[in-house]
Amino acid sequence: MKGEHLYFIALIPHQKLRETIKILKDEMKTRFNIKHALKSPAHITLQPPFKKDVTKESDTIQCLEKFALKQEPFNIELSGFGCFSQRVIFVNVISPKLIVNLHSHLNNELVKKLKFDKNEIKQNIHPHITIATRDLNKERFQQAWPEFEMRTFKARFQAKSIFLLKHNGKQWDIFHEFCFNKFLK
Repeated sequence: MKGEHLYFIALIPHQKLRETIKILKDEMKTRFNIKHALKSPAHITLQPPFKKDVTKESDTIQCLEKFALKQEPFNIELSGFGCFSQRVIFVNVISPKLIVNLHSHLNNELVKKLKFDKNEIKQNIHPHITIATRDLNKERFQQAWPEFEMRTFKARFQAKSIFLLKHNGKQWDIFHEFCFNKFLK
């Protein structure tokens, strides 16, 4: 198949935590008719969606594989909820310094090895796991946020790989996992 595909790069928690966060997304859908966040698995974005020609896919995979082998696993703590204005509700990441560092190193690789334009990469990130976005309007936000603002949520997972996700035309699929040096399959 020729042409460009849409991808993004993320940290993805283990299956059980993904299922727990999906329950939150399902609640958003059922109670507030907010469902856009269900189009992707629970994740922390490292590189927002980008288009690449399908002929460059193997270069991307090879680059991310080499990059991941240089990384050390680390723990990620989640606690409570946050929001960006009235457009996004998310699970908070506590002490995101290691994620921000990983993102910075990844940006360097994307620019050097895959010739990403500096405008294609996100310079600064605020690590989080989205549970409501895009179809979250002001009215729905005002209904949902007071409830989530006070709700407790605590979890942790070990980041031991990065993931390349690929859009299938309707939603995001996990396309490839790149294990950090201690977690080779």
